[in-house]
Amino acid sequence: MRIRTTDHPEHHCGIFGISGSQTAARHVYQGLYALQHRGEESSGIVSSNGQKLFAHKDMGLVLHVFNDGILEALSGNMAIGHNRYSTTGSSELSNAQPIVIDCKLGQIALAHNGNLTNTDSLRHRLAEAGAIFQTSTDSEVMLHLIARSDKSLEQAVLDMMDQVEGAYSLVIMTTNKLIAVRDPHGFRPLALGRLGKAWVFSSETCAFDATEASFVRELEPGEIAVISNGALQSLHSKRKVQKHAFCAFEAVYFARPDSLVYGRKTAIIRMDMGRALAMEYPLTADIVIPIPDSGNYAALGFASARGIPYVMAFVRNHYTGRSFIAPTENRRQATVNMKLNLIGELVDGKRVVVVDDSIVRGRTGKSRCIKLRQAGAKEVHMLVSCPAHIYSCLYGIDFPDRQKLIAVTHSHDKIVKELGLDSLGYLSEAGMAKAIGGTGLCLACFNGKYPQYCSS
Repeated sequence: MRIRTTDHPEHHCGIFGISGSQTAARHVYQGLYALQHRGEESSGIVSSNGQKLFAHKDMGLVLHVFNDGILEALSGNMAIGHNRYSTTGSSELSNAQPIVIDCKLGQIALAHNGNLTNTDSLRHRLAEAGAIFQTSTDSEVMLHLIARSDKSLEQAVLDMMDQVEGAYSLVIMTTNKLIAVRDPHGFRPLALGRLGKAWVFSSETCAFDATEASFVRELEPGEIAVISNGALQSLHSKRKVQKHAFCAFEAVYFARPDSLVYGRKTAIIRMDMGRALAMEYPLTADIVIPIPDSGNYAALGFASARGIPYVMAFVRNHYTGRSFIAPTENRRQATVNMKLNLIGELVDGKRVVVVDDSIVRGRTGKSRCIKLRQAGAKEVHMLVSCPAHIYSCLYGIDFPDRQKLIAVTHSHDKIVKELGLDSLGYLSEAGMAKAIGGTGLCLACFNGKYPQYCSS
């Protein structure tokens, strides 16, 4: 069980895979380093030399888990990797990924980003049939479903997709094949790239930049991309959904600003969110302050649209990591305390607009407002670049229970009073969706409309 101490949601993992590189493990290391923001709990790489799989994983950051000697031992021209933050399964080495098994289909390794919603029933069914589980993750459930199939690996993956529900972007590897999978709703991003003659997959395109790979396209919802003997084959699940459900919060918060998310650079999307906030809340103030780092571009868009000076009054200590994915309560609280420091002289006597990406419990928002008041801010207005969170996420973003969400337990006026603000404004669903520029978004954490599979 997690005890959350920050005002930001927690989330689940980054994955990377490559086939056709003589230094595959090193490329995966570079990719995972670029995806560190998606998980700081554990990291792992599995490689293949065409005959067998080699694995190394441990708790901690990419930089600390791997060194030259370890990477040299991960031989072969194909590899997959994983950075983990747990949303299902406890924080321990046995749950670190990629998971590797040896079955009748041969050695198989799997890395997963997302969260299944029918894990308990599938796990019970598999256990009744004799399956023995080595981890407490939903990812191992998918691996068991694949391993128990009498069909080809590709068909086994398709059959698994017919049985599982929820969010999953996967990279799966045998000794001679690399397979990437995106669930039929398309909750989590998964991109395809090229590095010379090698094929590359990543949760975010910023990892392509780190490895000097070129972006080709995003995998389609329900797509299975199979790399074998240097060739790409694309298959599609026949399972139907009522609509695609791209997670809006990837664009609001999780993705790096330099990543392409749903076809657009995240930084540009966030600037458009700020401009939308300016249309919906035409406030007058002396300065606009972002909450680093995810509030930076929304604040820039708002400041530009309103003609108000943009001031980096909060300074972030980047060596603390992302507080919402720190794996223990004590570490998360210490991270929050050390993460931001205010340059008080920049706000003294000023009317301030603070732009943040979200308010979940309200704890950190309140502490930041207190700092601003203590530094002499005359007025403090807060704008949020998404709607209020009033429902839990089932798909891999670890929001607290509904009754712990401040927008559920407090009226708007009470939130303003609780945080010590002069005013508070949330971006509308329409404004956020327009800024993202896509259709078929998952907005369930804002409106409770959870995506569904078709009945037939």
